[in-house]
Amino acid sequence: MADIRKLNTADADFQEQLDALLAWDSVSDDAVNQVVNDVIADIRARGDVALIDYTKRFDAWQPQSAADLEISLERLAQAWSTIPTEQRSALQHAADRVRAYAERQKMDGWSYTEDDGSVLGQQVTPLDRVGLYVPGGKAAYPSSVLMNALPAKVAGVAELIMVVPTPGGELNELVLAAAHVCGVDRVFAVGGAQAVAALAYGTESVPAVDKIVGPGNIYVATAKRTVFGQVGIDMVAGPSEILVICDGQTDPDWIAMDLFSQAEHDEDAQSILLCPDGDFVDRVEHSIDRLLPTMERAEIIATALRTRGALIVCRDLDEAAEVGNFIAPEHLELSVADAQAYANKIRHAGAIFMGRYTSEPLGDYCAGPNHVLPTSRTARFSSPLGVYDFQKRSSLILVSADGADTLGRTASTLARGEGLEAHARSAEYRLKD
Repeated sequence: MADIRKLNTADADFQEQLDALLAWDSVSDDAVNQVVNDVIADIRARGDVALIDYTKRFDAWQPQSAADLEISLERLAQAWSTIPTEQRSALQHAADRVRAYAERQKMDGWSYTEDDGSVLGQQVTPLDRVGLYVPGGKAAYPSSVLMNALPAKVAGVAELIMVVPTPGGELNELVLAAAHVCGVDRVFAVGGAQAVAALAYGTESVPAVDKIVGPGNIYVATAKRTVFGQVGIDMVAGPSEILVICDGQTDPDWIAMDLFSQAEHDEDAQSILLCPDGDFVDRVEHSIDRLLPTMERAEIIATALRTRGALIVCRDLDEAAEVGNFIAPEHLELSVADAQAYANKIRHAGAIFMGRYTSEPLGDYCAGPNHVLPTSRTARFSSPLGVYDFQKRSSLILVSADGADTLGRTASTLARGEGLEAHARSAEYRLKD
């Protein structure tokens, strides 16, 4: 039995129950922060020597020199050529779709000319160098390589540096093959906070980057938060989440498995169903109890559902949308009739999966949109990772002689009002009289 909680929006204390359900403290404790700070300081001080020491200590293999930390492009190509044909085809298919979607996200520069000849606009340029953190070992995710590397490449990032831990020296062939198909430029067999520090500050072998993206454990997430400002980061993500809004007309087994699909990530993952049909909610609960024993990760799923999951009965689908917008989930499935029209009611969600046949895992792997999404209600103000995260915008200003006269008088007045004489005089030098 999953022992998942059941809530009803009609309950007087529903909002309090929902707040408690959604609460997530992603702040690292003092011990984690201290370890991360020490590692970063050590990498900055000793560079490759420290990186080798940490690799020996945490990943349990013995690089003899810094050269042993880099995985050659030839090794990536070898992985691509030797993985099973079915896997190679799946990676290529997914990569093609993610790349095609990303191509549509590219921002272009623009400008307009005013009557006096002044030109205003925006110039868009890619980042020079980006670091991609990829979890390694048995918990390896080639899909993370696709989702983080391809938007960067489409954006025009000149150099993409990937780091991946290799516990026991074990290389994951699928991850290496994914790096090959994405065109990753350099790969280093390092992980943890030390890899983040190396990317942020550089060592003799690992070049410093401008932005670090990709998922990792609490030490990686804390290190990313710590080096932010020295470099950009994508986000500090919390546990995975799914919210399913259903009208009660979908196969309850489908809904149960959709809830499982996120709960199996880890014990902190969150799976929630919102439905106005109480009888259907009961049927989903029965499906959960029947299907759970068949799952390989049954214990993880059961813990996640028991501690952070919920089946919520609501008054109607309009209220479901209101509650959904409050939850602002990472993944939102709209398993309802005319899902595209219903999606107009949604303001806050990382990714919206519309219709009964659109399961969330399709978005994880191959639909095309990015699976790096805001969690922990941050979809209220954040967006999925995309090409735009690897591009910068510069403002363009070209003022004509006539424009300098008009704008200069306004600037002078405002500058003197702020007590900034040099600002005012700089503008006044260019006035016509």
